[in-house]
Amino acid sequence: MAEGLRGPGTDAGAAPLRLVQVGAGGMGRAWLKNLAASPDVRLVGLVDLDVGAARRAADEEGFPGLPVAASVDELTSCDEAEALVNVTVPVAHHTVTTAALLGGLPVLSEKPLAESVSEGLSMVAASEVAGRLLMVSQSRRYWRNLAALRRQVAQLGQVGAVSCEFFKAPRFGGFREEMAHPLLVDMAIHQLDLARDLIGSEPVSVYCDSFNPAWSWFGGDAAANAVFVFEDGARFSFTGSWCAPGLETSWNGRWRVSAEGGTALWDGDGEPVAEAADGSALPADVRDEPEQIAGSLAEFVSVVRGGGVPSGEVHANVLSLAMVEAATTSAAAGRRVTIAEVLETAYATAVADEKNEEVRARLLSWPSVHEVVGRR
Repeated sequence: MAEGLRGPGTDAGAAPLRLVQVGAGGMGRAWLKNLAASPDVRLVGLVDLDVGAARRAADEEGFPGLPVAASVDELTSCDEAEALVNVTVPVAHHTVTTAALLGGLPVLSEKPLAESVSEGLSMVAASEVAGRLLMVSQSRRYWRNLAALRRQVAQLGQVGAVSCEFFKAPRFGGFREEMAHPLLVDMAIHQLDLARDLIGSEPVSVYCDSFNPAWSWFGGDAAANAVFVFEDGARFSFTGSWCAPGLETSWNGRWRVSAEGGTALWDGDGEPVAEAADGSALPADVRDEPEQIAGSLAEFVSVVRGGGVPSGEVHANVLSLAMVEAATTSAAAGRRVTIAEVLETAYATAVADEKNEEVRARLLSWPSVHEVVGRR
């Protein structure tokens, strides 16, 4: 299971963790900048199907002369690697991550974990078979002001209701404007994942209504309203649009947490504010902590070196992906959808589609999918 999943060389030490990165596109370059800035890692190779793009990215982002290749198998320096960073497009996540895990490397992957929950469950099983860590970089969990909000919420007792408003008007072009549910699939996983983090419980069901405003430049539904029920009775409401010009929210959204002992508010960018039931203000305890990609990278290195279970570990993170899949299923079906039915359907598909016999055997060994995934 998640506990004890470590990589090679887990003893604490000063030597930087040797990494190979797969993916040299826009997000790949963002990761390269962070790897170059971190004294805790050393990049030993870069892989991309477009070797020329990999060469340019390496040279321009601070890694001149770095070995590059079109596949991990072709990268001779990969023998030096202690871990792999997967920054490929989502459709390639399952293939790249599974091969790395079964090859003995712990993996830090860009979100989403996979294109589907069934692929995600296969990756959970592969992580167990390999005994290696798979962590998803939910980089929006790593904000100093969000960490301050967490500390305020912890002082307010049981959470009853959390809401997030998300309104932006980006014009990406490309594949996002052709997706059936661009907001829910490509963006909302950040907010749904943060809801799990803040509530401290797991989702049970969702009712979601999605639509596309008449002026939308997206082909699919660019707006949605969803209400999730959690195991402890808390509710999370998400309302958002990707074609909402004017008075836009933060990319993190605008948050309200209503709890037994008071309320906390966060605009997604600045310091949060909180008030206890007696009217007293709870100060925002903002600390000097690494943010976004740098934050997830630092936690990954710490866990690979010293053990433990990080935020974004695959057994728990697959439920953030299940929230997205449940929301899109609900929107299409026009009914309440349970996380249990999403997991059960995905598990059956994962078993049926699995090509690796060891991974398939591990899937079949689970007492139930519900006992394996989720918060620990």
